[in-house]
Amino acid sequence: MKVTDQGVVFTGIEGTNNQSCTFPSICVMPRGRWLCAFRSAPMKIPSEGQHVLLTWSDDEGKTWTKPFAPFTPPKIDGKTGLFRAAYLTPLGGQKLLSALCWVDHSNSALPFFNEETEGLLDTRVFFSWSDDGGETWSEPRLVDTSPYNVPTPITGPVLLFPDGELVLQFELNKHYFDLSVWRHASVLMFSRDGGNTWPRHTLASSDPENRVFYWDQRPSIVKGSILDVFWTFDRGKSVYLNLHARQTTDRGTTWSELWDIGIPGQPSAPQLLPDGRLVLCYVDRTDVPIIKIRASMDSGKTWSSNDELIIFNADSGSQTEVKNNMQDTWREMGKFSIGLPASTLLPGGDVLIVYYAGPETDVTGVHWSHVSLK
Repeated sequence: MKVTDQGVVFTGIEGTNNQSCTFPSICVMPRGRWLCAFRSAPMKIPSEGQHVLLTWSDDEGKTWTKPFAPFTPPKIDGKTGLFRAAYLTPLGGQKLLSALCWVDHSNSALPFFNEETEGLLDTRVFFSWSDDGGETWSEPRLVDTSPYNVPTPITGPVLLFPDGELVLQFELNKHYFDLSVWRHASVLMFSRDGGNTWPRHTLASSDPENRVFYWDQRPSIVKGSILDVFWTFDRGKSVYLNLHARQTTDRGTTWSELWDIGIPGQPSAPQLLPDGRLVLCYVDRTDVPIIKIRASMDSGKTWSSNDELIIFNADSGSQTEVKNNMQDTWREMGKFSIGLPASTLLPGGDVLIVYYAGPETDVTGVHWSHVSLK
């Protein structure tokens, strides 16, 4: 594996609403267009001025169009909101689906995470469609995630099975002022009618003891199965464990046991190569944050470090702190200035990766890397 090319999608502009750029998403269209969506804001923490921007490159990353904001957040029950992320799914031809993360902004004084209750501001899922390669988009439509009527932050793009079934991914949080215990879980919902209804769902992760949080799930469709990889946190000890994974061969009816894949950090979704290998990009925060990629020859059971490749090495010091509780953990996450890699396959079988990085927490841009796996 080697990095054959790399560049910048967008550089954060200091002193503007486009200073902090995070939550990148990437896809490649059949005609070769690279489409990238990302959240842009004046600071990393959710704030006035945050919005989702979209840009594309028709020359393999050499140049990118001026980013624009195609999505206007609707009100819910009279409450204003902001879009926090957009995740892109090609549907064939020039058709695209964007899954949008809406966050309540009716009271701008409230932080996203309530440190007293561990609740979140109301967070919902919207969909928008494009028929012209991302140039124009439909009005965002609220997705009914029943029976989950709690904050449901999405964790990545909608998956598309070859038979047309869609898979929506999100996490379960609790309402902002709810004093009950937060019981985290990762959910997948399934639709066979193009996203109009979601009659079936499955819990991809939920620790019965509520001790280990398998969050930031990153599912992929691998040879008809779903392989889901999790950023794994032991809240009893306030430490991150190695990444864990599990698999379903029947679209969520049953799941394998979780297994430790032997990699530290925060993952992107695995990508299946034409030769049968799986590759996984991730952020290793053991010391200085580094974005790396590894390959698996056994369908994700093990990931050898022998051919591990460094994609991006931060110039900063360590951004990992000693944590005593969930509040410390959220504060630590809020200080990260590198992370959230997302990847997609290129037509020739190579991998395109995007991630955010910058010199400090509130000054970050979106970068890309082309990785050859031959």
